Amino acid sequence: MNIRSKQAKRRRSPFDQTIFRAFSRGLETCRDEWTYDFDDASLERKVRILVENYNGEIDRWRRAGRPEDIDNFVTYDPGRIKWCSRLKQAFKEEIGAEFKKDRIKSSLYRPYTECFVYIDPILTHRRGIFPEALPNEAAGAENRILWTKAGTDWPFFALVSNQIVDVLPQGGSQCFPFYVYKEDGTNRRENMTNWALGHLQEHYQDDKITKWDIFHYVYGVLHHPEYRAKYAENLKRELPRIPLANDFWGFSKAGEELARLHIDYEKVEPWPLKYIETSSGVLGASGNSPRAERRSALQIPLSYRVEDKMRLAKDHRSLKVNDTLTLGGIPAETFEYRLGNRSALEWVIDQYQVTEDMHSGIRSDPNRPDDPEYIVRLVGQVIRVSLKTVMLVKSLPAL
Repeated sequence: MNIRSKQAKRRRSPFDQTIFRAFSRGLETCRDEWTYDFDDASLERKVRILVENYNGEIDRWRRAGRPEDIDNFVTYDPGRIKWCSRLKQAFKEEIGAEFKKDRIKSSLYRPYTECFVYIDPILTHRRGIFPEALPNEAAGAENRILWTKAGTDWPFFALVSNQIVDVLPQGGSQCFPFYVYKEDGTNRRENMTNWALGHLQEHYQDDKITKWDIFHYVYGVLHHPEYRAKYAENLKRELPRIPLANDFWGFSKAGEELARLHIDYEKVEPWPLKYIETSSGVLGASGNSPRAERRSALQIPLSYRVEDKMRLAKDHRSLKVNDTLTLGGIPAETFEYRLGNRSALEWVIDQYQVTEDMHSGIRSDPNRPDDPEYIVRLVGQVIRVSLKTVMLVKSLPAL
């Protein structure tokens, strides 16, 4: 079965023999450094500056008599603004930008990397399906997005989310929501076709199969190692096709468990890592905070803050958080759960670092002043999620 064909997308026929009706690439901002941030207050400050600079360019252009050669008129200072075709078109039409706080949304910028994003008709290059799939918080509570990454640059992966997800580097990420709505959040419709429901009920001779069961079946199949190996070349150039396995319910139930685990990754109990202080050895061997075990003799106070970047040991069994704290006891199986070119834990390590954009000078700091242990806790949670995912994938029935 086609998960969705591009030809069907153009036809927009209600009788398409595909699983999903509507889909799109992930959110494409063309200015991530300006419109993504780990902190909503920092994001608001950046966007307000961007809005002011953009509107200032329109005013300057008007005062100059609206010269035709816009490309050579506007400033390209990356510390002030970043252009794309969408923003240039809005400029030509003299459409001003404005900041609205309710346009700050939660997002999954990279696998297991939650950020705030500013999504806007002008400042976002392509919003994709998200105004229809996640128009408000209520939709985020009930809807699910199947986020897939295909293409030649990374190995295929699939991850379910209830947040806006990014287009990812080199593009190629495709998003399939279970529900779609009007942009005001009303008129909820199922995005899965009745053809898919009837086809699977008939094939398996089981009228108890629901569209949610099919959604989870697809998620289970997309995690199967044999599926990914067998169709590896196809997944480099086209959307996934879903085979009809012998054991529908085996895949559906496993897919449901995987989806719940991947949506609620911040709610799981962290894996019990060893907290190691650089000069005084092991402080604790539980997933709980080692603060209570800290000794007054320590010369360097234990810190949970990522000052630069976390670093894995060569044997991948420990992770240096900063100069005072190393997390030990990482199970080797953690790295078997991979999403594209990295394991889930390596995505966290790669994204939760303090950076400064080389062009704009904009800094990004993932540390949370109101929750200083968040990143360390997240490491333990993603390790447990990885181990459970590996276990569930190994328990999948034969394809």
